[in-house]
Amino acid sequence: MFMGEYHHNIDDKGRLVLPSKFRSELGEQFIVTRGLEKCLYVYSIAEWKKIEEQLNTLPFTRKDARTFIRTFFSGATECEFDRQGRTCITSPLVSYAGLTKECVIIGANDRVEIWELGEWQKFLDDNSAKLEDIAENLFTGGNL
Repeated sequence: MFMGEYHHNIDDKGRLVLPSKFRSELGEQFIVTRGLEKCLYVYSIAEWKKIEEQLNTLPFTRKDARTFIRTFFSGATECEFDRQGRTCITSPLVSYAGLTKECVIIGANDRVEIWELGEWQKFLDDNSAKLEDIAENLFTGGNL
């Protein structure tokens, strides 16, 4: 399980250090792709295979399924770490997420997310006041 929030800078070549705890959980190779809300999703190979299986059940005759699959898979890149614990984020993914310098790297249960600092702050600002209502709607039995 991935959890926590970390801040690291991305360099001009698109290299970004991920926290050592995340590196050990991701393994030697992992997948980086477009996420929702202008962030990047990072999956271990095992988690990626689960996502592939779920997406393979979607009917290709549905336009929403085709659109999501195209967007999600076309941005997907298999990555690895260099000796300094950095990974290279492709320029289309850097552009998609608006990564310029300071990045926020968060653990989100089954995946890691990479955010541009301003987008992460905006996300928190937009949702912090609603968190209590969101929790109430999701956990109707009071189990949180």
